[in-house]
Amino acid sequence: MKIPEKFLTRQHEITADFLREVDNHLKDILSGDKDQMFEIRDFAALLYIHPIHLSNTIKAATGHSPCYFMENRLMEISKSLLQIDKMPISEVARTLTYDPSNFTKFFKRFSGKTPKQYRTDYFQSLPSKEDKIAI
Repeated sequence: MKIPEKFLTRQHEITADFLREVDNHLKDILSGDKDQMFEIRDFAALLYIHPIHLSNTIKAATGHSPCYFMENRLMEISKSLLQIDKMPISEVARTLTYDPSNFTKFFKRFSGKTPKQYRTDYFQSLPSKEDKIAI
């Protein structure tokens, strides 16, 4: 049985709205306007749909759960914050509403490295002042 086009269009609309709300929420977290991370039910409430419907729709449209997108976006932000040398890892964790030990577990689970290992590897990969050629 072929799925009507209007249902496919609505799936993509819901997915796009969800991703937009994730980005907006993470901007609010980074700016300090929000101090708690949203859950799926919070995003569903913003979109005026049931949480199970939101999860099922995103899974059907993308093949991934809503958490997949949230976690990937958090990893991108975490990595960019860890590239700020003067920002302590505990502050990165608190900025993203994590307890520092839970942040380390989260980060290692998705990157295979602890935040400290990631930061060390990142700064070692940068060209040193001696490597730059003087003109």
